[in-house]
Amino acid sequence: MEAKKKTLLEIHNLSVAFWMYNGILTQDQLQVISDLQLTVYPGEIVAVAGSSGSGKSLLASAILGLLPGNAVVRGHLYYRGKELDSVQQTRLRGKEIAWIPQSLTYLDPLMKVGKQADGHRKPYPTQKRRALFQRLNLPKETENLYPFQLSGGMARRVLVSTAMLTDAQLVIADEPTPGMSLEQALEALKLFREMADQGRAVILITHDIDLALAFADKIAVFYAGTTVEIASASEFRMGPAALRHPYSKALWQALPQNGFQPIEGFQPYAGALPKGCLFAPRCSQATKECKEQKPAIRSVRGGEVRCFYAT
Repeated sequence: MEAKKKTLLEIHNLSVAFWMYNGILTQDQLQVISDLQLTVYPGEIVAVAGSSGSGKSLLASAILGLLPGNAVVRGHLYYRGKELDSVQQTRLRGKEIAWIPQSLTYLDPLMKVGKQADGHRKPYPTQKRRALFQRLNLPKETENLYPFQLSGGMARRVLVSTAMLTDAQLVIADEPTPGMSLEQALEALKLFREMADQGRAVILITHDIDLALAFADKIAVFYAGTTVEIASASEFRMGPAALRHPYSKALWQALPQNGFQPIEGFQPYAGALPKGCLFAPRCSQATKECKEQKPAIRSVRGGEVRCFYAT
């Protein structure tokens, strides 16, 4: 019998809320992520897709232990089978778990980018970094520039290189390709694919589903702060008939090449989440059960889905 494959990262029932003042003296908890599930295995790229405000970037902060002090985190995160607590997060961050942030402000404006990319590692990986810069189509003189002298696309490629220079077993890439040309974005994703093929893993947070589908192994679809479906990339390429959740199907149909078909309504605000299924107010198939009860995530046809009626 084949041995069960060991996980690299497991997330179970993750919930994140923030204490927010609703007056001068009183505070309420604003729930932004609820019962989120995700499993990442060595050797795979997991693309996280969903509209803005669905919790994708907050997931990265929760894994890395970078949430602000007013955050309340519940649930369990495991890295290599061990609880990923604050001590472990501090120990692993930047070493075994690397991050490519969405914001370009993470580059130090007072330091040349070559020195920043080399980091504090000794001996400095200058030759390896120069090879990465060349592969990412960054001119040789880039290493002597300051961040303000870079275009947005150049700065993102520098951030990609800083993560690729580490020995990280898990890279969390938060929207790493905006501002890049298609050729540059493809080269960056090829680097991620090579990394995964070496037995490491990537969580790719992206709005560009088309680009992700060319490299990812599976797609985790987020909606209003929770996981509604996890499907293989091949199923997403096949379209609605292969997918399980109504929102995943709507997301596929909203892609430009699939007709750009929008659905009515809006993703609910974190402070006004519906009582039952979070997607029920926009779902044409919603029943009374959907509007009153929250569905648990379950296995269906080899994937995972949070829907009472998915088959």
